[in-house]
Amino acid sequence: MTKLYNDWRIIILLCLTLGLAPFFPEPHIIGKLRWIAGGAKGMQVQDYFDTLMHGFPFVLLIRLIYLKIKKNAA
Repeated sequence: MTKLYNDWRIIILLCLTLGLAPFFPEPHIIGKLRWIAGGAKGMQVQDYFDTLMHGFPFVLLIRLIYLKIKKNAA
């Protein structure tokens, strides 16, 4: 299972599909982040959960980048 969290191809695929879907008129995560940055007026619990679900692949990607930088620095 940990191999899954450390596979670049899977994480990038998750970012491009789940992280950005639906794609039109703008990626869903971008719209949610703009909504939060604008004060999150009218957001409900399901909107925060949706943001978490669409943002999780990017958290995994940031984690992989951090581990790669840390490994190269040591």
